[in-house]
Amino acid sequence: MTDDRRVVRELVGAHGRTFAEDAGITLRDTPQPLYRLLVLALLLSARIRGSIAVDTARELYRAGLRDPRRVAQADWQERVDALGRGGYRRYDERTATQLGDGAELLIERWGGDLRRMRKEADGDVSALRRLLQEVPGMGPAGADIFLREAQRVWPELAPYLDGKALDGAARLGLPKDPDRLVKLAGDTEPAVLAAALVRAALDKEVAEDSLRRAA
Repeated sequence: MTDDRRVVRELVGAHGRTFAEDAGITLRDTPQPLYRLLVLALLLSARIRGSIAVDTARELYRAGLRDPRRVAQADWQERVDALGRGGYRRYDERTATQLGDGAELLIERWGGDLRRMRKEADGDVSALRRLLQEVPGMGPAGADIFLREAQRVWPELAPYLDGKALDGAARLGLPKDPDRLVKLAGDTEPAVLAAALVRAALDKEVAEDSLRRAA
């Protein structure tokens, strides 16, 4: 029988990077990286390849669409073009509208600063998850993606292992209890563990590779 700790160690060693890192986001508790993470979560939540979502998040940054005010000030076609250059063509027009509407909402309600949304939730993770879903285009999946990654800088969220992460644990034959998984991971940050488990859920080869290495 494969040792669970070894499975987690091999998984994290080979696949333990956050999706924010893939997108070139150095996550800090400051407005711009938090907003970029929100946009990434929105992009990743659509039925499109994760690599395309990540590339598109990078392209939006290169296009200067880095914070709510710049996104709100950009015209719709500018947003469409940036999404298209990133490869996000299937959803580019709808997403361009959602980004503009979402940026305006963030400015009007939270001054363009997601830390104010966090403060409004007052430590209640369920409340924060609901608030995130008020942003156009952010459904439950997008909110979960954001919270999984944001736990790196918002410690009250941890351990945030949502259904997708727990699906990865099941595929690896690991327990589906967040506290047990965190204990198995030792010093690994919960955000890194969550991302690795999600990769196992999304890609059968990731899980098989980890199990093979741990055998």
